[in-house]
Amino acid sequence: MKILITGGSGFLGTALTKVLQTQGINGESVAVTWVSRSVEKEKAKNIASHVISYDDLATTQENFDILINLAGAGIADKRWTDARKAQLLDSRIRPTQAVIDYIQRMTIKPKRLISGSAIGWYGIQPEGDPTALDENNTDNAKHHPDFSHELCQTWEKMALSVQSLLPVTIIRTGVVIDPDGGMLTRLLTPFKMGVGGKLGTGQQMMSWISRDDWVRAVVFIIEQSLDPHLTSPQREAEHNSQIYNLTAPTPITNLTFTKTLGKWLHRPTLLTLPKFLLKLIFGEMGTLLFDGQRVVPKRLLEQGFVFKDDTMLQAL
Repeated sequence: MKILITGGSGFLGTALTKVLQTQGINGESVAVTWVSRSVEKEKAKNIASHVISYDDLATTQENFDILINLAGAGIADKRWTDARKAQLLDSRIRPTQAVIDYIQRMTIKPKRLISGSAIGWYGIQPEGDPTALDENNTDNAKHHPDFSHELCQTWEKMALSVQSLLPVTIIRTGVVIDPDGGMLTRLLTPFKMGVGGKLGTGQQMMSWISRDDWVRAVVFIIEQSLDPHLTSPQREAEHNSQIYNLTAPTPITNLTFTKTLGKWLHRPTLLTLPKFLLKLIFGEMGTLLFDGQRVVPKRLLEQGFVFKDDTMLQAL
């Protein structure tokens, strides 16, 4: 089986590639091809079976079974100036358009496109709102949109534009937790110094997932989509275009996250960073820190996926 990944060299794509090539899919071996702007650099890592450029993708006649579109600059890496917002959008639109062009050009279509998104699609959930946001919930996004929602909405809409040509799956990822990278690495220094603490009231919800479970969930989605036992029109329609929340079934408050991280590091977490200071430091991007969503993975659970890491401590 041949799988093509944009953004494959990132924090999530690297872990996914290693598992796909080690474990395969449904007993079938997998060769992963990365699409990259830095071909020689990524080839030197010797992780993916092949690495091609976006120019190569524009001309190749090679057929791939599954396309996974993860490319995009980190939304929390820099303050959201107008220029940064444009960069965040462009870093998603250009790779997605390249994938769309490939799909439209090929006579033999891939079996599925899996395209990235994030739980920011659901917008800002008011603090204290007990509503669990699953894949069927659209009301919160309508009533409380923000830049994260607009970014995800544009990205998803573009990917879904080819659903008449092949099945499309959107994966809305929560905060990914792993001791070896991602958001956690940026938090470790202040916590290790004993100056970590809750953000604002600490009651804002955080919908998270361990990197291991994220990878396992994507593999599960691929295996489900290739299930040869799909026979009923209803199930076939259900598998044609789907949205999955890639979050653990146990969202937590920022206060719980703070105390768990402090416990793991054996450090105090007595400080509080007030909301006004977060706004001053981070500007509009501060919404990622003092706002949140209570997102649950309803579709994964309904289809029988079993999470390995149900608690933050298990993920660390």
